[in-house]
Amino acid sequence: MNVLFLTLVSIESISERGIYQDLLRYFANQDHQVFIVTPAERRKKKPTTLLKTDLATILQVKTFNIVKTNIVEKGIGTLAIEYQYKNAINKYLRDIRFNLVIYTTPPITFTKVISFIKKRDNAYSYLLLKDIFPQNALDMKLLNNNGLIYKLFRKKEQKLYAISDTIGCMSPANVKFILKHNPDVVQNKVEVNPNSIEPVFINYTEAEKNKIREKYRVPLDAKVFVYGGNFGKPQGLDFVLHTIKACKNPNAFFLLVGDGTEYLRIKSWFDKELPENAKLLKSLPKNDYDLLLAACDVGLIFLHKDFTIPNFPSRLLSYLEMKKPVLAATDPNTDLGDIIEQAGCGYWSLSSDLQTMLGHIDRLCQADLKEMGELGWQLLQKEYLVSRSYQLIIDKLNL
Repeated sequence: MNVLFLTLVSIESISERGIYQDLLRYFANQDHQVFIVTPAERRKKKPTTLLKTDLATILQVKTFNIVKTNIVEKGIGTLAIEYQYKNAINKYLRDIRFNLVIYTTPPITFTKVISFIKKRDNAYSYLLLKDIFPQNALDMKLLNNNGLIYKLFRKKEQKLYAISDTIGCMSPANVKFILKHNPDVVQNKVEVNPNSIEPVFINYTEAEKNKIREKYRVPLDAKVFVYGGNFGKPQGLDFVLHTIKACKNPNAFFLLVGDGTEYLRIKSWFDKELPENAKLLKSLPKNDYDLLLAACDVGLIFLHKDFTIPNFPSRLLSYLEMKKPVLAATDPNTDLGDIIEQAGCGYWSLSSDLQTMLGHIDRLCQADLKEMGELGWQLLQKEYLVSRSYQLIIDKLNL
């Protein structure tokens, strides 16, 4: 079977680790032919290029800058990308007929490409819904619900749902949200198909763990609470800083690792406050980050308190695969907290409830973290493996 994958994520190889690479590698290992269309943003100064590897054919399409750029270029780039992708497919993959087209949000602007492939090849279309836009932009007050830009993107969102044969959502709360706010979407079109990975567990000895901590100058005898990922407005990182400042537990140490639009503001706070119970590191290569994560004790997840959409951050899977308990502070609409607490692998609070958050930190400093980590590993094995995501998609094709 020929599988076409459309994404805004820059992919060089599916031998790398990541939620999309892991899924596509699984498809390739089941003897499917995988074709990936991915952006080569303007800043890279590269022409559109077709790469053929052992596991996949990767079409890197020259686009405008879409991530880590100003809102004007991001908007133009997001609107232009479906035309750029369609033209590139026509030029470089015109002789390939696809049985299945998989695509993710963001963006919501792939409709013309999907319609073209469906009409030409009679392909099945499967949306992996990772982001509910433009509602998330409304939540963050980046758009106005009476504005023309919001209305334009809302129509594109509705068209994307309409053209999709199946919409795979990250959690049950996402399914309920889509059906509630999109009455034209029929119920049997939507299912839970969450973020998924091929897990790799790193089992350190105490000496190996200490060596990694020494490398990054992290206390050897503390319970290390680590946050790894994007530093942006959606993460509501002010609550992280409030937590660090308010935490008086001498056994708790906070490690923040990442980059993003809020990084310089976070760094400025660290430079001013000089917290003795926390450290900030610039984003690390994934392999290095995984090694560091394995040497920490508890994984942190933060989401902005104003979200009305039920986000479900993929960083949860990194914590589960390293058998780390999870401490989450989020808005009330995501079901992430319910899932980790019911599984026994973590604690949750509202991202405005500092006292509950501090109580959870004290509790985790005394808890059997190994037992909680094992329960997290069981949750991962049950719900978040790529084999399960793959089978959900394949079942739709009656293969």
